[in-house]
Amino acid sequence: MNIDVAHSDGVALLTISRPPVNALDVETVEQLRDLAIGMAAAPPKGIVLCGGGHCFSAGVDTRAFGSYAPADRARMILAISAMITALYALPCPVVTAVGGHALGGGFVVMLAGDVRIAVDDDKAKLGLTEAKAGVPFPAAPLEIIKAELSPELLRRLTLTSQTLSPAALHRHGVIDELCSAGDLLSTAQARVRQLADQPAFGSVKQQIRRATLSRLRAIVASGEDPLIDALARA
Repeated sequence: MNIDVAHSDGVALLTISRPPVNALDVETVEQLRDLAIGMAAAPPKGIVLCGGGHCFSAGVDTRAFGSYAPADRARMILAISAMITALYALPCPVVTAVGGHALGGGFVVMLAGDVRIAVDDDKAKLGLTEAKAGVPFPAAPLEIIKAELSPELLRRLTLTSQTLSPAALHRHGVIDELCSAGDLLSTAQARVRQLADQPAFGSVKQQIRRATLSRLRAIVASGEDPLIDALARA
């Protein structure tokens, strides 16, 4: 398993554990998808999602993706959309704890958190580097970034592949809180409990995400993605 699971007083801690940079191959994406679907059926009090070591996730493992046969590329693209939809739809609070780089698909996973907490370290680089990496967005991640980023920041990050520090993204409101590396997990666990203590949290979360979730679920239900055809023609 590339996703480690631990529990503490009703809170689930999910750790992406695929050294050295927690890059996402098809097995890792499918494991995270299946965990999110399972937790939606029997929600914990809250979920903290982090990366092992000093990196949240460097995104799609482009080396692995480049080696996949067309059928496995399609499997990966559809799994990414199903995974990010399942994370975004979870009824319980989700806090993403970003202890280092969050790039490309890793950045999108970070955006699925209801609250995002990051280490206050200018060496950590966060951004949407799909254009630079040569792998465009699957359909569901595209919906997530449109919903969670301002138009100005969306344009800037996607078209230039610029990376920003956690502090810079805190100023943009993408990161909610900065803390030291040593305090990251304890802070994330405290915040997820604060969210869970609100009796109407789940209902309000579903209200504000209803339109986006409708589009995401339609994408997953279709079993199709324009990116699959685009890569087949390339």
